[in-house]
Amino acid sequence: MASHPRIAPLLTDRPQRARLLEAMVQAVAEKGYEVATVADAVRLAKISRGTFYELFDSKEACLLAAYKLGYEVLEQRIDAAIRDAADWREELRLGIRAYLETLEHDPLFARVYLIEAEVVWEEREAVLQRFARRYAGTFRKSARPLPPQEALYLLANGVHALAGVRIRNQEPVRDLEDVMVGCAVRLVCKEETWT
Repeated sequence: MASHPRIAPLLTDRPQRARLLEAMVQAVAEKGYEVATVADAVRLAKISRGTFYELFDSKEACLLAAYKLGYEVLEQRIDAAIRDAADWREELRLGIRAYLETLEHDPLFARVYLIEAEVVWEEREAVLQRFARRYAGTFRKSARPLPPQEALYLLANGVHALAGVRIRNQEPVRDLEDVMVGCAVRLVCKEETWT
């Protein structure tokens, strides 16, 4: 079964819910959202259809819950990775590294998170905005002018899009670290003022 990032420890009091979230991630990653069904998820989770509907209103609601939980785990991993960073550049590199390592470690989650998330587009948009704010927090430590929100959003979206292309093509993402860090550093080290 898929190993959606650490679901069980976060939902130990609700193992059926955890199994359904993991199963939905697996079904959607393998078949795509349009083709995957509630029946696929309950079969993989070994849980009854009735139990599914006691926990979730729909396939989309289950996917949304899995997406949110996956993002929370991803964010926790990034936070842990940057905790002891010496400066803003190291924080940037360690954060991007943790992001890429999480995606590469769990390609089923990565596929759902980066490719199939259009179904939960409002939450996906909120995640991109949170990543843009995260970059802003890191760049504030540089003592340089902060890029405008639009540029930070473009960086967040670009990182997601590039990783998504690699995941779609079943290629590794870990080697994107230098490119992503280099682009981000250039964004904050831009010599002319933002207009």
